Amino acid sequence: MATVNLASKFSTKVDEKFERASQASLVTNNDYDFTGVKTVNVYSIPTVAMSDYTRSGSNRYGTPGELGNNIQALTITKDRAWTFTIDKGNKTQTQMVMDAGRAVSRQLAQVVIPEYDAYVFNVLALAACAREGHYATTAITKSNAYEQFLAAQEVLGDANVPDAGRVCLASYKYANLLKQDAAFMRYSDLSQKMILKGILGECDGTKIVKVPKSRLPAGCDFILTHPIACVAPKQLNEYKIHTDPVGISGWLAEGRIIYDAFVLNN
Repeated sequence: MATVNLASKFSTKVDEKFERASQASLVTNNDYDFTGVKTVNVYSIPTVAMSDYTRSGSNRYGTPGELGNNIQALTITKDRAWTFTIDKGNKTQTQMVMDAGRAVSRQLAQVVIPEYDAYVFNVLALAACAREGHYATTAITKSNAYEQFLAAQEVLGDANVPDAGRVCLASYKYANLLKQDAAFMRYSDLSQKMILKGILGECDGTKIVKVPKSRLPAGCDFILTHPIACVAPKQLNEYKIHTDPVGISGWLAEGRIIYDAFVLNN
């Protein structure tokens, strides 16, 4: 019987993973300058209590005391890096699909950005869980999803957080339950433009942004916050591609990011 050699072929089109842009910027600010330093000290100034005015004596407004201040030290702790090589022989013999530039873009989109976002969201969640009354353990259902959202709005309102500018980072599970809650669908503002940006809708001036569960802390349904609460500096965010470095026929890619996130005391 004759031997038949079947041909095989590899496509030059790479099977890419799905990617998502960073969403951390929606819930953080850059109000503090970390340029050239590792630690920034942030002052907060307390107030004094009211008292009754006395119409006689020398201290009619009360006994004055020196106004103090509090200091919160924000020290950057995350110094992360990545590296890989692409040999020229491997690139040549794989129909040129092993492109260094595309590989770096892939690394940023699929590794660096998800790590940064997950870290920021975890910092927000830990800060909420450290404060009594700022977290809930109620199981979310399609019957109470909107009710729980409103309860969180109430907590922030009682803490004098501005109504305008609040953002809700919602897991897809929570977003799906919200969409099944008749009360939410009645009061939310859904538009095609918002949906295309990954924003489920806007309710009470709050954007509801869908976030993959891999970027939220385990068991977290949603985080309600305001950008003024958290500063998330990226002190260094660089990547380099070296062509034919010493000892390598090909490309050496390197990247480094120094970052952190802090919820301010007040």
